[in-house]
Amino acid sequence: MNEVALGILKKIKAHGYLAYLVGGYPRDLYIGRDSLDYDICTNATPKELKEIFGDSILPTEQYGSVTLISQGMRFEITTFRKDIKYLNNRKPIEIEYIDNLLDDLKRRDFTMNTMCIDSDGIIIDLLNGKEDIDNKIIRTVGNADLKIYEDSLRILRAIRFATVLDFDLDEDLKQAIKKHGALLKNLSYYRKKEELDKIFSSPNHMKGIKLIKELELEEDLELSNLDNIVSTTYLIGIWAQVNVLNKYTFNNTEKESIIKINELLDKDILNYNNLYNYGLYISTIVSEIKGIDKKIVNERYNNLYIHNKTDIKIEAKEICELLNKKPGKFLKEIFNDLEYKLVNKLLENKKEILKKYVLENY
Repeated sequence: MNEVALGILKKIKAHGYLAYLVGGYPRDLYIGRDSLDYDICTNATPKELKEIFGDSILPTEQYGSVTLISQGMRFEITTFRKDIKYLNNRKPIEIEYIDNLLDDLKRRDFTMNTMCIDSDGIIIDLLNGKEDIDNKIIRTVGNADLKIYEDSLRILRAIRFATVLDFDLDEDLKQAIKKHGALLKNLSYYRKKEELDKIFSSPNHMKGIKLIKELELEEDLELSNLDNIVSTTYLIGIWAQVNVLNKYTFNNTEKESIIKINELLDKDILNYNNLYNYGLYISTIVSEIKGIDKKIVNERYNNLYIHNKTDIKIEAKEICELLNKKPGKFLKEIFNDLEYKLVNKLLENKKEILKKYVLENY
């Protein structure tokens, strides 16, 4: 049990309010998983919370929530509420503060996320979350059709939880997802990618991919080639196979990796030049996709004479002295030549051998 979190609950309680850890932390604690998901619900309003915690509360406030930083840990504290109106099947834009824990829990997504922990560390389970966790079932709180229609991100959250926890989706939830899958088109690519990253990076990612296909979401998520996905331990290896580079938003490193992976898939990855030019990281990902033993790739890469130009055992100054020339464009030509010869093992990477080669050829 996290003592910092319990201390926060006790401090809120000492000021005359109710407060509970809710959602991810109680769920993961019950399952036996580590968790950094610290959400607190309370009948104290944001204004009252600021009076209790002062400058520890971050200045942003949204939908009746505040963020508290305590001992380097981040806590999201939300006032008991009802969500009255949603915008674009995603965000609550009209809320009503309430003073009842059960009613607050009823607005949440899945029963397994409604378990609470009070300031004494006691688990409170008003909506049978434990039972669904024991049965490894993901079930919405209340009407599945309404829950998914209210917030379409719950579609991806359901698949993510099923993937990461290796749970199954309740049949009503499956039907609601199939009915409202098209709402995913209105979600930002950023939010979709955020959830898909968690699905694709899970050791159980093939279950998530299978669920996406079963629930007929490929078109809504604009993912292709799912029938041919090869499991890889690298997140970017999955993204490289689903052909979404021109749709989803990737950072420059991710883009570069996806492009290189797809280039190398059409090449011989054991070729010395390819190993050298694409590097061990990209080559290892491609080896997994192509079903080539990673040990072979690793050994062949490690046996290269050089892994970048800085490994060449002759310096520009030494070449200039050998040829009695001042530095110039000719150095680039010489180093490119040496690089090629060394990568393809046509020369040994020894200073005297390289000097002799330069003198004889330049």
